[in-house]
Amino acid sequence: MGKFKAIFFDMDGVLYDSMPIHEYTWVHSFCAHGITFEPEQAYINEGRTGKGTINLVFNQQFGRNATEREISQIYGLKTVLMQARPAAPVMPNMQKLVSDLRKKNIDIFVVTGSKQPSLLQKLSRDYGFDRQHIVSGADVEHGKPDPEPYLIALNRSGLSVDECAVVENAPMGVQSAKAANLFTFAINTGKLEDHYLTDEHCDLIFHDTAELAEALLKSV
Repeated sequence: MGKFKAIFFDMDGVLYDSMPIHEYTWVHSFCAHGITFEPEQAYINEGRTGKGTINLVFNQQFGRNATEREISQIYGLKTVLMQARPAAPVMPNMQKLVSDLRKKNIDIFVVTGSKQPSLLQKLSRDYGFDRQHIVSGADVEHGKPDPEPYLIALNRSGLSVDECAVVENAPMGVQSAKAANLFTFAINTGKLEDHYLTDEHCDLIFHDTAELAEALLKSV
């Protein structure tokens, strides 16, 4: 582990305690269309684009991709349900960590599969991110676990692979980061056992944001 010049953060479950909301909205959006979606699947598939998650479920249950109309209906309902839920709180210690990293002249990016309408506004308000430093589901053709999201962030940073690191909490996100050959810090903030993250070859794993912050600040 060298001295990193840029850190790429996942959003849900890393910057915001938002996974319980995603769990609720995915379960209820699928249920409204007569489709079973177990709560744990929200965590296992975290990081995929909405379309990717819907198609995965349709292939598992019906042996086909969803139609564009089905995708629009299910994801549209999920968006409505998201907007009706209370705003997800920021994760403890993370605003200070991002601020401390910036004081050390570390370039900070968000790499998320989400493309919710409020994304840019809340990341700007809570963490000071501008559009150039956000890679969202709207920016990619192939979402996590494909390496494309992190390769876009790497390209925007203008740095080499060994100068950048990732912070992820999801198996698909770790898989995406490692496929891009990036050093990956994992923080297990969800319902899954550690092996879901270590099986995807994260480099270090933590269980609270204080430990993560201490390790990150020592690595830059």
